Amino acid sequence: MDLMFDISGFNDEKEEFSNSKRDVLKFLKIIGVDTRFISYTPQKIYINNLRFSKFSRTREATFMKQYPEIEVVRNKLFQKICSKSSKQLALEIEPNSRILMPEENFIIELLMEPYTRKYGVKLVHDGEHDLKVNPLILDDQVNDIFEGIFSGVGLNFSKKSDEIYPLINVPLDWINSFLEMDGQDTLENKNKNELAISFSEFLEDVAPQYKENVVKAAEYIQNKLETEQ
Repeated sequence: MDLMFDISGFNDEKEEFSNSKRDVLKFLKIIGVDTRFISYTPQKIYINNLRFSKFSRTREATFMKQYPEIEVVRNKLFQKICSKSSKQLALEIEPNSRILMPEENFIIELLMEPYTRKYGVKLVHDGEHDLKVNPLILDDQVNDIFEGIFSGVGLNFSKKSDEIYPLINVPLDWINSFLEMDGQDTLENKNKNELAISFSEFLEDVAPQYKENVVKAAEYIQNKLETEQ
């Protein structure tokens, strides 16, 4: 059950809370929102995990009285994307590390922003860094694997130790459906190999959940080969 907030008290001291990121996050903490599970932008607050963020409708009403110009986004598809991404990032991110971000990638910015509070990381766009974000999505990883097999190269599957992969378990249709709903530019497959794409489309029709299984199988085989060497 939500606590009952004294809205009048906040209104009386409204001038103490500016529109700065620091003050917005401070206000959210005061009203009981766990900001490790929301993504901040100046125009919108995106809920990553509804239960863990504790961002109830009551708290949203309190927030909107203080910041009526900032929209709270309760997008279930985005929350599913965050859930997929967080399982991967939990294995890859080192606390307090400097992470190099890709340029102009809206979905990556949203997914990574909470980790400045979760793990105390610093997101940078140039200069020294400990880790680098690889924006590879699930569809391109699967197509890369198929391309390697069809061309006779082999699995063509590898991850770099200094890279993290927020979207490697997230399908393109999830990402683009969310981006369209949010009024953002959509993404395209980077792997343009026609045979790999055609085979992926065929499997999509007969076994819609195949993509993650392909990546898991490739990862297992790659690890097996490395162990035996």
